[in-house]
Amino acid sequence: MITTTDIFTITNQKQFEKIALKVFRFQHENNAVYREFCDFLKTEVQKVKSIHQIPFLPIQFFKSHSVVSNSNAIQATFTSSGTTGMSTSKHLVTDVSVYEESYRKGFSQFYGNIEDYVVLALLPSYLERDGSSLIYMVEDLIQLSNHPESGFYLHNHEELIKKLIELDQSGQNVILIGVTYALLDLIEKQQFQLQNTIIMETGGMKGRRKEMIREELHEQLCAGFGVSSIHSEYGMTELLSQAYSLGEGVFECPSWIQILVRDTEDALSYVKEGKTGGINVIDLANINSCSFIATQDLGKKNPNTTFEVLGRFDNSDIRGCNLMVL
Repeated sequence: MITTTDIFTITNQKQFEKIALKVFRFQHENNAVYREFCDFLKTEVQKVKSIHQIPFLPIQFFKSHSVVSNSNAIQATFTSSGTTGMSTSKHLVTDVSVYEESYRKGFSQFYGNIEDYVVLALLPSYLERDGSSLIYMVEDLIQLSNHPESGFYLHNHEELIKKLIELDQSGQNVILIGVTYALLDLIEKQQFQLQNTIIMETGGMKGRRKEMIREELHEQLCAGFGVSSIHSEYGMTELLSQAYSLGEGVFECPSWIQILVRDTEDALSYVKEGKTGGINVIDLANINSCSFIATQDLGKKNPNTTFEVLGRFDNSDIRGCNLMVL
């Protein structure tokens, strides 16, 4: 039996691999969608001895199937954002406390005590719909900050501008979490010189602005907010954990997540460090759905276990990834 204590107390690679293999066997046995996918690949479970031999479920399956590893009642359904007419992912969560433990511990690992910060959130496109796992997380972090100034902002930019300047000048540590296009909208209205504020972008223009390469985007945001670096959060509806970048677009994972980079021509093999490929995520907090997900993101791993996200596949049907339709 795998417990959340096992997952959230991993301290080394050997331990990670041991638990990952246990999770793989558990999910193969209890997750009908994942088992059928593995069977299609003719995976011999007993011969899987390393994480590189574990099949990764294409993320698109969350759009068309119920990806769950137990028969417990669904406590929360997280949905992805999508343009009109686009199918969206649904992540059925049977134990939302695992998500809470994951993002709380993950945040603490990178930023320390949440009570040291005022948390301001500029996430209009997420607030304007139901089922956002990001809103669930940020709302909880706002509550945990235990600070009356923490809160969400929608289109009330003038109020946010005033609040940011006041808090920063008072010496208060602030984290402003914002969707990319909204942060750009904000600095078009006001140029800042912030000394005590972390700007964290969650990615995505959501069709509101032209996509930009990271270097250009972060250069604009640094100039507009008067900060030396832009932090980023890497997460998605289908995961229950986040990786964080403290600058330069270089992400680090908490100890229960790892990234593998697959060959874009052959989804079952992996490229060397420093080479670009498709990002596969092992998220052991996803114990109740699927911990092994082949994303649509392109990236590369660095020798020190950090990784970078370089973009997305041009088309939704990743070559060599959609190996079956259940």
